Amino acid sequence: MYNARVKNYQREALKTRVAGADRYEIIQMLMAGAIEKLVLARVSIEKKQLEAKAEHLSKASAIIEALRGSLDFEIGGEVTENLFALYSYMLDRLIDASIKNDPSLVEEVSNLLKEIKSAWDAIPADVRHKTIADNQDSYNVG
Repeated sequence: MYNARVKNYQREALKTRVAGADRYEIIQMLMAGAIEKLVLARVSIEKKQLEAKAEHLSKASAIIEALRGSLDFEIGGEVTENLFALYSYMLDRLIDASIKNDPSLVEEVSNLLKEIKSAWDAIPADVRHKTIADNQDSYNVG
C-alpha cells in the first residue's frame, strides 16, 4: 500500500514538473530517465533478473527513440545528423546487450548518454530561452 502511494506521488510530481517545463527541461528529464533505466537494466542483467532487464531496456530504448525522433534536422544541421547516428548506435547496442545479457554494453550506452546530457545541461539558460523564443517566432510566422 505504501509503495503504491509513493509511486502515485512520484507520478503526480512528474506531471507537475513536465507541465511547467520548457523543451530543454523535458529533454533533460528524458535523458535522466533513460540513464536511470539503464542503471536498473545493468543491475538486472548482473542479478540475472531477465524480466526486469527486458522491462528496463525497453523503457530506456523507448526514451532514446523519442529523443531521436524529436531531432529537428532543419535547425540542427550536422549536429542533429551526428546525434541521430549516435542515438541509432545506442539503440543497436541495447539490442545487443539484451541478446547477450552483457552489462558492459548497457554501461557503454549509459556513458554515451551521460556525455550528451552533460553537454545539454551546460547550455546557458539565456541561450536556451533565446532559442525557444526564436523557434516560436519562426513557427508563428506564415
